[in-house]
Amino acid sequence: MSDAFTVLWTHDTCRALRKTGRVGERPPVAFSGVHSSLPAWSGARVGDEVYALHVNRCVVFVVSRMRVIDRERRDCCGTTPETWQDPAFPGHGDWSMLGGCGAAAVHVDATPVRFDTPIPGNLLAGLTWRNRRGQTRGLKYVVDGRLERSVSLQGFYRLTPESADELAKVVGNALRTVA
Repeated sequence: MSDAFTVLWTHDTCRALRKTGRVGERPPVAFSGVHSSLPAWSGARVGDEVYALHVNRCVVFVVSRMRVIDRERRDCCGTTPETWQDPAFPGHGDWSMLGGCGAAAVHVDATPVRFDTPIPGNLLAGLTWRNRRGQTRGLKYVVDGRLERSVSLQGFYRLTPESADELAKVVGNALRTVA
């Protein structure tokens, strides 16, 4: 059975996606990292889904849903860097804003990048995640359906199956309105 996770994309990442014209495109790759600015996707396996989230003015948006295809370096990634000055993944330069220091490629099948799919406030308050010990937690700082602080979203977290189903419905409804 596959799992679902969330990852928070920063304002800088989302600004770069807009500036480089990536809105409406499907990312072929995302990146896992060792630095806190780019959370490690260590728990994700092939077939798992990852919901990239963005917070803007206290509203949480689903930017893209990505299904993990593999975590291997492929020909599409380009040549392996020979020095620290060389780009890590020259074949994915168009999506470099998703990478960072010590990044590792994660190939994905993703929905198009968009910034108009909010998570409804009543759902936001009920979303839950579970850790490796099976303990669940919700979001902190949700007030009247708005997220006052994004600190509890920062990282790479496993959703409970119920919350994963709810986010899948939000994305599914958004995709139907586009088609």
